[in-house]
Amino acid sequence: MVRTQIQLPNEIYKRARELAESREISMAELVRRSLELLISQYPEPEKMVKDWRMPKPLSLGWRGLTDEEIKEQAHMSSIEIEQTQIVSTKAAKAKKHAKL
Repeated sequence: MVRTQIQLPNEIYKRARELAESREISMAELVRRSLELLISQYPEPEKMVKDWRMPKPLSLGWRGLTDEEIKEQAHMSSIEIEQTQIVSTKAAKAKKHAKL
């Protein structure tokens, strides 16, 4: 077994000490059990996917802006967005009148 030292914030130390005393175990045993539990929640490094990428967003039937247009608008100021919407509205009206 390896001996080590750790630094804990006062409140965590106090609560850990109280928990250890209530379970009638040492602080060392409490820390060992806590680390075992935490480590068991994560996959071993060799079992992890090495080339993980964030999945592409699902299409939920949105018929508005494309992904690229959303990205563009995210970088635009509110005035630029407003002006773009005005131009789009005028273009849609002109297109509608052209069909008539």
